[in-house]
Amino acid sequence: MKTIQMIYKDASRILKGLLMSVVMILASCQAILEEDVISRIGNDYMNTSGGFNDGVNAAYSTLRMWYGTERGNNFTVFGTDTYRQGSDGSWKFMNEYTNQFDSRNGHAREVWDEAYSGINTCNALIERAPNVTGIPEATKNTRLAEVKFLRAHYYFILVQLFGGVDLRLTETLVPTTEITRASEVQVYEAIVRDLTEAIPDLPAMMRSNDYGRATRPAAEHLLGKVYLTKATSTAQAGDDYSKAEVLLKKVISDYGFILLPDFKDVHGFGNEINNEVIFAVQYTRDPLTNGGGNNGHVFFLMEYDNQPGMRRDTQNGRPFKRYRPTDYTLNVVFADRENDARYDKSFVHLFRSNRPGTYNTSFDLSKPSVTFTAGDTAIFLPGFEMPAAERATRPYQVLTPSLYTDKLYPALNKFLDPGRVDLTQFEGGRDYIAFRLADTYLMLGEALFRQGKNAEAATFVNNVRRRAAFPGKESTMEVNAADINLEFFVEERARELLGEQMRWFDLKRWGLLLERVRLHNPDGSANIQDYHVLRPIPQNQIDRVLGGEASFPQNPGY
Repeated sequence: MKTIQMIYKDASRILKGLLMSVVMILASCQAILEEDVISRIGNDYMNTSGGFNDGVNAAYSTLRMWYGTERGNNFTVFGTDTYRQGSDGSWKFMNEYTNQFDSRNGHAREVWDEAYSGINTCNALIERAPNVTGIPEATKNTRLAEVKFLRAHYYFILVQLFGGVDLRLTETLVPTTEITRASEVQVYEAIVRDLTEAIPDLPAMMRSNDYGRATRPAAEHLLGKVYLTKATSTAQAGDDYSKAEVLLKKVISDYGFILLPDFKDVHGFGNEINNEVIFAVQYTRDPLTNGGGNNGHVFFLMEYDNQPGMRRDTQNGRPFKRYRPTDYTLNVVFADRENDARYDKSFVHLFRSNRPGTYNTSFDLSKPSVTFTAGDTAIFLPGFEMPAAERATRPYQVLTPSLYTDKLYPALNKFLDPGRVDLTQFEGGRDYIAFRLADTYLMLGEALFRQGKNAEAATFVNNVRRRAAFPGKESTMEVNAADINLEFFVEERARELLGEQMRWFDLKRWGLLLERVRLHNPDGSANIQDYHVLRPIPQNQIDRVLGGEASFPQNPGY
């Protein structure tokens, strides 16, 4: 099957070489625009059929600034109740909510600038499409629908992070410093309009023939999430939940998606294209077209590589030690390990020796030394407090919860990438699963619960829970109407979607961010304040606007 991995181009190459209008997005951010001549391809190229198609493909590549990146993960995994900081990294202040997390934040600046570059690509394509010839009208309409899906996607990320932003729906062609912040209401109106207009012209199928392109169910899933989020924002409307219900039911019933029988297979290496995936952001193994790559494989790993009998390898990953699961995650979210298999299938439980020899023990001092041959178990994480006397009988080190540190802890296995070319490669090549059916089921259950339809909500979420069960435990995992409440969804989404760049957004829309961080994240609990439900507007954006903060106000508290 032809995939959009082949269609994606490296963003900088396409945007700089072909789309002068994308460069011009800086005009909305800079009073002085310095341009370098880097291609003889003129601005009119985008008005040709080839240029238009290249422009659409380039619009997708902006997704790579968010999904599977350190910035995307820091904004959504850090500063929540499910993860705290590991030992390494220079962005801990985003988890700690200290005063370093201010308007000079590099991640905020990068997300802002990259999102607006993508938005302006979309704006240019929408405005120029009527003059483009040589493309069948039906194909052009489909491509425009994809572009509206993407523009809505970028604005949805921005409005959740920053609140009201610059709502720019036309191509930026000349430098300007006259910029204002739209309201959240206006931004949500634009997002809903784009997705509503896109849905009829997107292919009504599980996968596009060019895998990776937006489809009708992808837009319906996204719009359902938009309504679910909008319902607790300043843009809320009385029918948000009922509209989400209709859309999410269509995704579940109309296109042939299924929950994979085994939860572990959803994120299995080499199984990125499967019947649970609704939309994935494309990466590749070609360094010329992979941009910065999918980097999710490095962030959730423990320091296995400095332990006796172990060295770093591609199978176990390059451990950046950024995100350590909280006690709440390990002891509450995954408390049921007898019936629910998701703890067992979400974490790495043992490491096999790839450095044979005899060593003094490092953390499990129940024995003085350990000896390994290649392939022997070197580290075992049982997930419970094994007594020292029992540990002493094991010919390997046993890492129990009382021995967890900011370097040693259960490592999430969802993003491991053993297909990297060597053990230091940062630019992973796995697709990033952005939308999947289990999320659709859980969002639908939540939308039904919000409307008082608890029995129906239980019917839908039980599909996810039965799939999560150990064999023979399916009926035990089922819930009924009396079990359905907000806390159920708070925990169930953590169990199912841990680490998948959703948690901060979930806590915010539930109105629980402050409470849950204070309860469960010891790194951030003392510093988080009411204003942290929004991120800081980048200072360089404010400085570029005529009138500065008076014209483009900073979010309160920053």
